[in-house]
Amino acid sequence: MGAALVVALVAVLVVVAPWADDDETVDGASGGAGSAPVADVSGPPDATPPEVDPAALVGAVPAEAVAKIDPVRLAPGVVPPTNRWYSGLVFGDQPQPVFAEPLSFGLTDSGFTLGLPAPTVDAKVIMAPHVPAVTVDAGAASAQVSAADPVSVTIDLLDASGAVLGKVVLAAGSPFVSFTAVQDMTVSSAVTGGSFAPGAEGAATADAGTSQWGLVGGSTEGGSTTLGAGQSASWYALPPDATDEAATALRTAAADPVTGVDVTYGVDDSVARTTLTYRTAGGSPTAYVLMPHHRTGDQPDRADCGLGTYSSVYGDLELCVGSQLSSFAPALPAARELDLDGISDDQRTAIVDALRADVAATGAFPSDTYFGGKALNRAASLVVLGEQLGAQDVVADLRTTTVDALTEWAEPDGCTRREARCVVYDESARSAIGLTPSFGSDELNDHHFHYGYILAAAGLLAQDDPALAAELAPVMNLLAQDIAAALPSEELPQLRSFDPYAGHSWASGTSPFADGNNQESSSEAVNAWNGLGLWALASEQPDLATEATWLASTEALTARTYWTAPDLEQLDGFEHTMVSLNWGGKRDYATWFSPEPSAILGIQLIPMGPVQVSVAQGVAPEQIRASVEEATPGGYGVQFGGYLLMYRALAGADDASAAWQEALGLPDVAVDDGSSRSAMLAFIASAQARSGG
Repeated sequence: MGAALVVALVAVLVVVAPWADDDETVDGASGGAGSAPVADVSGPPDATPPEVDPAALVGAVPAEAVAKIDPVRLAPGVVPPTNRWYSGLVFGDQPQPVFAEPLSFGLTDSGFTLGLPAPTVDAKVIMAPHVPAVTVDAGAASAQVSAADPVSVTIDLLDASGAVLGKVVLAAGSPFVSFTAVQDMTVSSAVTGGSFAPGAEGAATADAGTSQWGLVGGSTEGGSTTLGAGQSASWYALPPDATDEAATALRTAAADPVTGVDVTYGVDDSVARTTLTYRTAGGSPTAYVLMPHHRTGDQPDRADCGLGTYSSVYGDLELCVGSQLSSFAPALPAARELDLDGISDDQRTAIVDALRADVAATGAFPSDTYFGGKALNRAASLVVLGEQLGAQDVVADLRTTTVDALTEWAEPDGCTRREARCVVYDESARSAIGLTPSFGSDELNDHHFHYGYILAAAGLLAQDDPALAAELAPVMNLLAQDIAAALPSEELPQLRSFDPYAGHSWASGTSPFADGNNQESSSEAVNAWNGLGLWALASEQPDLATEATWLASTEALTARTYWTAPDLEQLDGFEHTMVSLNWGGKRDYATWFSPEPSAILGIQLIPMGPVQVSVAQGVAPEQIRASVEEATPGGYGVQFGGYLLMYRALAGADDASAAWQEALGLPDVAVDDGSSRSAMLAFIASAQARSGG
């Protein structure tokens, strides 16, 4: 705290490589996260999206209108695009600005505005708000989203009678915003202090003072552009360092507007690949910009890049010509348990002793999807840890209790008989929603966090138990598809939470913010896709397991790149080692719930399960130490102190040894309710054994 487009399977051959060892610093960055240099290895082929029957899934649970969302600006029949970078265009009394990278965009009463955000930096905030540089007046009376996919959005501008004047298309990563007229018409374009004037080779140009703009399409004179029915005009900003080659490339590509974006992915033992294909009206190549996480490693197939850079709150965006953007992340398959080989006998004894106390302290499970999900995952993780250590007797009763709780959640008709611990389907919101809301889950906030915990618990306990998996399947499969449907349908959006361009999820359902959408807990997002993968494995859904690996791999890479181990060299003045709250147009050293530095880092680590070993992959030990020191000025006896010790243990053998000693006497207040003392000790002992300590 994002669908009506079928994925086209597009083959692509790429050059990738083995990824850095956990203790390596990569890309020459001090503390930055990324990949090792690539070798000549072909990338994985396109994966097959899971085959599901969405109508059957949603039909298995009661239908009830419980969602608190109102898609004010949405065409009939379009699935509400929640959790998108552009959701602020759809919901709320007034549309909000959105950030498409490199441009920002806002709807007005009669058209729209465009901006080229320029970051400003202070000690705790990196900000680049929407400041209109171009204003386009189409004489519209209203607007509505008429098509949406995970990367792009189409907006109809309507006249007073509700007739469509034209269609606006913008896509994340595209430097263009286009308007295609449905009828003969004239639109006016103005920039700060001037207007567009005819320029070379059919492109109009304008100087907005701090940015230079181009306009291609129609006939422009005196600030007005005349379009015939079916004709398009495209606006774009030039990079400040644009060469003549870049100006020509943008002018050429602008003539064939983007109409939508297809998403494909592939996974092998080393790499998870994302490919975005920017479709154009005439099939000609377009242009796109690369974010920092797209540039991990050497990419020989990106010969058409390096045409200039745009500034952003995430660092420089590199301009490229082409229609396919492929990016890569170290493969991160679902992790069920820690590697405890090599821990000492004393450590094993201490962990089992703590396990007994943790099991005894396990109380009743909460009824909402967030705290209830966390508690289920905590209990299931204790069961797995106990069985891994040969302490089945310690966790046997807890397994029974947790399975009983899960099967209650998984009763398809549960909400017809009780008011909690059950799921309904809201047809207007096109979403599965737990009947007891928390953190705005009835506003579609945080579903991937919540359902990821529940799916993880189901996957942990149903492993090697086909009968239990079958009993849980109707509801668990619905939760899985609610957050991660690989294909769109009338019942559920494609990839509700995950943004394939940004490489991470957005947490706000409706995004009622002038800074765009946002996500705070990058680690709970990684945990969500790990939970999806655990469930896929337990329920024998290999295609879903592949999708989950793609999602977890990509989200883990961006969690390091933008949250826990960012390269902030270009953002001078920011005085912290990490960022805890990323938005479309802003980045904060802050949280929604606490100003304490332990919370600011800790929320990026929760729940520090086995998959969170990835938080240190490719990160310099000095970066980990600096972040932990910043978060613990008064010691570890603070909120999330256990998670901070677990993170410190990943910095090296000496750090793990010191963390173990500190953890033995850690006060209970520092152990989060989503974890346990035994889980903390096991994580640290595993890290120590792996580091040779």
